[in-house]
Amino acid sequence: MQRNTSAPRVKLSKLRDIGWNLWDPIGLLDSDEVSQGEWDDENCEAFANEYDRYLVHAASQLRRGELTEKVVDYLVDIETSHMGLGESLTSRQRAEAVVEAIQAAGDSIWTWPDEQGRFPGRG
Repeated sequence: MQRNTSAPRVKLSKLRDIGWNLWDPIGLLDSDEVSQGEWDDENCEAFANEYDRYLVHAASQLRRGELTEKVVDYLVDIETSHMGLGESLTSRQRAEAVVEAIQAAGDSIWTWPDEQGRFPGRG
């Protein structure tokens, strides 16, 4: 029997918990419409995925062994240049907190396929 060598996928809900609690550069959860909500609240459905690609990329970089500082720089660049927010006093600190939390989560933010190559929750 051939062993499945598919790469793991990120558990998006766990990664969102990290990103929304520690990063949220736009401040979407602090808006009046949300009034200090959580990313998975019903009134946040429209933007729950706002940071997904950046956080998945950061987690994937760390999983591949990229240097912590380079991943921090990536998140700071996304906030300051890509989002056009400019660097704030907390930009680097928040990016470092996200990277540390992803590293601390270890394998708990990843899911692996079964022997047939299916991921949990998929058909």
